[in-house]
Amino acid sequence: MAFRRKIIVILGPTASGKSDLSIKIAQKIRGEIISADSRQVYKGLDIGTGKITEKEMQDIKHHCLNVISPKKIYTALDFKKCAEKAIENILSRGKMPIVCGGAGFYIDALLGKIQIVGVPPNWRLRKKLEKKSVEELFKILKKLNPEHAKIIDKHNPRRLIRAIEIAETLGKVPSLRVTRNAYRGILFIGIKLLEKELRKRIGKRVRKMIKDGLINELKKLRKNRLSWKRLYELGFEYKYPALFLQGKISKSEMLERMILENWHYAKRQMTWFKRDKKIIWLNSSNPDKVNLLVKKFLK
Repeated sequence: MAFRRKIIVILGPTASGKSDLSIKIAQKIRGEIISADSRQVYKGLDIGTGKITEKEMQDIKHHCLNVISPKKIYTALDFKKCAEKAIENILSRGKMPIVCGGAGFYIDALLGKIQIVGVPPNWRLRKKLEKKSVEELFKILKKLNPEHAKIIDKHNPRRLIRAIEIAETLGKVPSLRVTRNAYRGILFIGIKLLEKELRKRIGKRVRKMIKDGLINELKKLRKNRLSWKRLYELGFEYKYPALFLQGKISKSEMLERMILENWHYAKRQMTWFKRDKKIIWLNSSNPDKVNLLVKKFLK
């Protein structure tokens, strides 16, 4: 079956069950999955990113996973190129591309909803900004672009510096305006859970990370000469265990902070997704409704 340049997008906050749903859909319609995650692209960042395992994939091919060393920087433009190449490859074989993830900025970049311009590094500006605290960086970005400040991780210095760098270069962070995309049809399915249920899932997921060996994963990354600074930049699932390994916080504080930061991140994700009125929001436990939507979309 040729899908005439149609794609399906499964999105939602962290721990909502996106991967499970995308695999179920892929199994029914001969689909393949493109991961839209800003950190699962890094090799060796498995447990802390909640990266799907080979067993969990259930023989469904996944794209844009494990493509670069965590020592390097991966941008939304890099993702756009990777995802576009994967989509063309999938369509050429008569299969359905399914974009799955929680990185709203990456998804919008891929689909032409925002303009991504390759802004080169401004090393002089970076050197200046690196001397500032995350609070100061957030204030600078908020002044330059308050809209982008609402959805960014304000505790991540690398992302704050990059956002400021782009804003300084272009005059503003790329606007959220629709541009032409190469696809004839896009089905957006969003997973939205009750707050109580999502909080419960986040807590369970974080505890599972610790149980599955997140601390050992960090030790391995350190042996591969990944700096503490870089670990901080890779998100709170790595920042707080890194602080714990250095004896700067207790294990209970590490767990508490990881759960809290994940919850704050989930809220930022929903703030971003709420902008798009084309998203059909469902509970992931409603397979009949999902199947009906997909069937109708493919006709």
